[in-house]
Amino acid sequence: MSEAADLVIILITGPENPKRLPSAFFLAATAAAAEQKVVMYFTGPATELLAKGKAETIFPMSGGKSVADFMKLAEDNGVQIIGCLQSLELNGMTRDDLAKPVPMMNPSAALPSLAAAGRVLTW
Repeated sequence: MSEAADLVIILITGPENPKRLPSAFFLAATAAAAEQKVVMYFTGPATELLAKGKAETIFPMSGGKSVADFMKLAEDNGVQIIGCLQSLELNGMTRDDLAKPVPMMNPSAALPSLAAAGRVLTW
């Protein structure tokens, strides 16, 4: 991350609480659409959402959109997604398990950039 983000969302919530997830992605997408630089840092259980096919299987509302749809909305609006390198191991994953290439940073490398943001939210 070269320049400081306007908004960082540290996403900790993962598949265990699907109803919490859409709001984080809507907030990120809305801020990015308003031309703010937005970063979402997936850590802990949220890292599971980056696995191949995982987000496509999680539906916050029966018959509604998948978490993958909410993630795509955020990315289409310019939100940068970064994953926690240490959380891969925590979740029994490797980079090969990721749905697509995502920058991965351990907390000590990510923290200075995340902390420099205008606003930091933990979700």
